Amino acid sequence: MSDHPCHRRKTQTHPQSLFVKGFVSDAKKTMNRIEMGRKQQQRKSWVMFVCVTLLGAALITDLLFCWTSSSFIIPYTFNSKEKIVIVDTDKKQNVIHLSKTFADLPGPQLKWDKMTDSPVPRLDGAAIQINDQLFVFAGYGTIDLVHSHVDVYNFTSNTWGGRFDMPKEMAHSHLGMVTDGRYVYIVTGQYGPQCRGPTAHTFVLDTITKKWNDMPPLPIPRYAPATQLWRGRLHVMGGSKEDRYTPGVDHWSIAVKDGVVLEKEWRTEMPIPRGGPHRACIVVDDKLYLIGGQEGDFMAKPNSPIFKCSRRNEVVYSDVYMLDYEMKWKVLPSMPKPDSHIEFAWVVVNNSIVIAGGTTEKHPDTKKMILVGEVFQFQLDTLKWSVVGKLPYRVKTTLVGFWDGWLYFTSGQRDRGPDDPTPKKVTGEMWRTKLNLS
Repeated sequence: MSDHPCHRRKTQTHPQSLFVKGFVSDAKKTMNRIEMGRKQQQRKSWVMFVCVTLLGAALITDLLFCWTSSSFIIPYTFNSKEKIVIVDTDKKQNVIHLSKTFADLPGPQLKWDKMTDSPVPRLDGAAIQINDQLFVFAGYGTIDLVHSHVDVYNFTSNTWGGRFDMPKEMAHSHLGMVTDGRYVYIVTGQYGPQCRGPTAHTFVLDTITKKWNDMPPLPIPRYAPATQLWRGRLHVMGGSKEDRYTPGVDHWSIAVKDGVVLEKEWRTEMPIPRGGPHRACIVVDDKLYLIGGQEGDFMAKPNSPIFKCSRRNEVVYSDVYMLDYEMKWKVLPSMPKPDSHIEFAWVVVNNSIVIAGGTTEKHPDTKKMILVGEVFQFQLDTLKWSVVGKLPYRVKTTLVGFWDGWLYFTSGQRDRGPDDPTPKKVTGEMWRTKLNLS
């Protein structure tokens, strides 16, 4: 049976059958590979889904944690300078960007005692200390109101009293002023509110008799010039020119003694290296120092009948210059940060200069003014700067005194709060702290 031709045809494999079987086998293998790839892809997608879910949950948790706090701080880079972003989520304020230049510098916290407030708030006023009395002159009450009187604070009794009027022709702000221990020499300044023009009038005050006398007018009016007594002469330097904006580098002097002017005209001296207003000017050990200040200031708006202030660009600097017996200006180490509006914010303690508050460079984005809250010390033997403390708030054009180991300050324009260093309220508060300096 097995040899029958028909049976032989049934048992033999046709070549076409072999091809179909191979094709089916290959197709099955391909389908198996596709199925395995699909399952692997599903596993990868599932893993990706789990990772994204976990990451999203972590981010949501982090945001919820941040929202429960009043603020948080994020470092980032902007214009190649390290910045800090402060976000106040409670008040929903905009982001504030502060670099190390604009942010507060680290320093010890001082214990401040609040004393008796000044009878009136003052901005851009002037102050002179004689023994335990602080004579506080002029200044803005508001942008439309200027003071034309003197208030006197007694450090010993913590009282204000002895108010008296200034001459009607005397400037009301941006004054140059210095004392010899009895007589106060007053030089030029702005006459009137808003951004009115300067006056060239100068005066001398006898603080015992409260009598005023005229002095020869300054050759050219100036705003907030640096003013000091040095080597028997009254020196007036820098400030802003008549347009209130252009920095002046002029330097004049006139001989004075015991409240009497010994010459009829001002003498031209060596110009200062850099002009501008709102700097500290100090004489210690027969050396004259110029510290900080700025170039530029607000100007009167063109054609404004009330001389309404119009904002202009300002450059605040940290420069320190010294004039000694060689009669050549020398450059000394700069302040820890640019600082202006400090013309009456300094005292000399333990062979060092102490400066409180001021203004630094404007914010690079908002262009708003940034106030200073540090107390700086410049040691005259080592020529080194340091931050010796913090004020109870940031403040500019504050008026400073020192008595019986206590550092005092009053008046000026303070910040909007701990997280906002821009200026707001004009104040008349008086504060003091025990100052211990090495």
